[in-house]
Amino acid sequence: MGLLTIGTFAKASRLSPKALRLYDELGLLPPARVDPVTGYRLYAPDQLEQARLVAWLRRLGMPLARIQHVCTLEAGPAAQEIRAFWSQVEADTAARRDLATFLIDHLSWKDPAMSATAKPLGIRYAALSDPGHVRAGNQDTAYAGSRLLAVADGYGTAGAPASAAAVDALKHLETDAIPAGSLLDVLADAVEQAERAVRGVARSSAAPEEAGTTLTAMLWTGSQLALVHIGDSRVHLLRDGELFQITHDHTMVQSMVDEGRLSPEEAASHPQRSLLVRALGQGADSTADMRLHDARQGDRYLLCSDGLSTVVPTAEVRRVLSEVGEPEQAVRDLVALANGSGGPDNVSCVIADVVELRQQ
Repeated sequence: MGLLTIGTFAKASRLSPKALRLYDELGLLPPARVDPVTGYRLYAPDQLEQARLVAWLRRLGMPLARIQHVCTLEAGPAAQEIRAFWSQVEADTAARRDLATFLIDHLSWKDPAMSATAKPLGIRYAALSDPGHVRAGNQDTAYAGSRLLAVADGYGTAGAPASAAAVDALKHLETDAIPAGSLLDVLADAVEQAERAVRGVARSSAAPEEAGTTLTAMLWTGSQLALVHIGDSRVHLLRDGELFQITHDHTMVQSMVDEGRLSPEEAASHPQRSLLVRALGQGADSTADMRLHDARQGDRYLLCSDGLSTVVPTAEVRRVLSEVGEPEQAVRDLVALANGSGGPDNVSCVIADVVELRQQ
């Protein structure tokens, strides 16, 4: 079979002539020959397979630059790259789904105080942070108040002041009145304030680009907990005896697990398991996950830095949360477990129990 005209090739590859001209200009799919007199582009039949791959990848929504990279790979690595791309699409879609759910829940929420049968709820809380047995200082910050719960895990040359600055930037939420319908905006503004505060601290450090912090916080609204999450600190919920992790780690290895490149078991011992893909700091992606959680009487929430989650098995965390009644004792026991496992990192825990308020 001889060379194909651009029209014939476009029909066979399901790409328009306009797209083929663009891909030629970008070097993605150059023709086999260009007629020196007419300037017509002519394509070889064996280019159809690559052209069809380009067409399908465009239907997936893959950017042209990434398609160009995929087209340079052998079949196996190309398949892996497509899998990684689609995993990221699903993660982005999940983040938008969470935001949509947040908006739907917030806009459709009815104040339970309007119901004569609703029980007024509050939280009983405790926080504890410890340097552990290996680190010279403590770069974690833990805070618990009647409305705000927060854990921040600092890193770099100014990790301790960075984590403190991030949490301090949220403390006005303890006392500020939040207008109805403004919760999402208030949380977004609070994250921006925390980011500015951390950058201010980082700029005054010896290596600004190396200073930053994670931030995981929950705001009690009276019947719900609004979550803000950036980094690899975690939130667990103990409900009806079952323990659920309700945050997603923003780490390189978690991204690799999501993409199918690592198993959870491999991720647990990976040498770069603490490498963050989101954080508050210079040049970092500070996009926060935000969600609303309807609270039930008897719920117990745990916020913790990775100094707990990386060394204490989930089963042990569940045992303490299930068996130890008082939040103050529970946070002490969890920190003791981390230190009993060598205490290789700073460890911070915040516990909040959802309880019925006593009528005055």
